[in-house]
Amino acid sequence: MKKNIFTSERVVLLVILLNSVILFRQEIGPQSPAINVIDAACTIFFALEMLMKHIQLGFRGYWASGWNRMDGILVILSIPALISYFVPAHLLDLSILLILRVLRVFRLFRLAHIFPNFDNTIKGFGKALRDSFPIFCAFLILILMVSLFNCAFFKDVAPEYFGTPWDSIYSTFRLCTVEGWYEIPDALSVGLTPGKVAFVRIYFVLILIAGGIIGLSLVNSIFVDAMVSDNNDALELEVKQLNERIDLLTEEIRKLQNNQEKE
Repeated sequence: MKKNIFTSERVVLLVILLNSVILFRQEIGPQSPAINVIDAACTIFFALEMLMKHIQLGFRGYWASGWNRMDGILVILSIPALISYFVPAHLLDLSILLILRVLRVFRLFRLAHIFPNFDNTIKGFGKALRDSFPIFCAFLILILMVSLFNCAFFKDVAPEYFGTPWDSIYSTFRLCTVEGWYEIPDALSVGLTPGKVAFVRIYFVLILIAGGIIGLSLVNSIFVDAMVSDNNDALELEVKQLNERIDLLTEEIRKLQNNQEKE
């Protein structure tokens, strides 16, 4: 692709950084005409960048790239927000334009090009998701089962936590996150006999151990192991090639020994 001001990665990243500063400035202080002009200029720059890449790569060539698809969608969603700078506010549905303007924040994802081997990190992340998907589904099923049981058992005692299945799922997930897990059993223990209090506390401690300590730790360990496994692929290939060479050398040595014995 021919290099110009719209296809130079360095220039594009500088414009993204400038646009990020402008977005930050728009959110922390009163609106300024100069800030709005710079923001509109950045949006127009990104639109021209997309147009130039379409000319050089073609429609299919442009949209074949995942990064280009993300950039193109964000640019298309950002263009309607330019209308707010030229049309009086009382004539527009500002709620829709506000949503479209907020979506510009996702342009920061393009800064990922700065980091080396970011594409490999994304691939490793996808592989980790696939490898950990079965155990993650099993963990969700466990959460669902315990949540339904809690809803049926405690909905009358603590409706604020287990009144509906959705409330129960959220409360059970809170228990599994370890932080503040004791608040729910303490709330359920109010007014109960010592025996029931002991039962409630033991029950929720078991949920914490099974879901929070063992369950989440297992999901996290499998995800991290799959995430870093790609880093060992090159080393495993080198070891395999080295073993093959050793086998060949061993075979050659064996042949030489056999020849010497025959002589």
